[in-house]
Amino acid sequence: MQSLNRNGVSITQTPGEEKFVKFHSVAFKGRTFYQYDYRHTDGELFSTVAKMLAECRHKRDEWIEKKKQGNNR
Repeated sequence: MQSLNRNGVSITQTPGEEKFVKFHSVAFKGRTFYQYDYRHTDGELFSTVAKMLAECRHKRDEWIEKKKQGNNR
């Protein structure tokens, strides 16, 4: 299986970059999931796991929006 981590550190290092891998979870009876990493332009890393890539990206977009709202206070 591919990994988004090397020695416990995300390989998603370039600001604005996203990486993902599709995997089958033994713990969830072989269901397919996506591990998703996104490195924000400010350098902060967002990571999530979801059943669909679109769901990962939706979670990322919500996270970015919360960051924007937090910076406007």
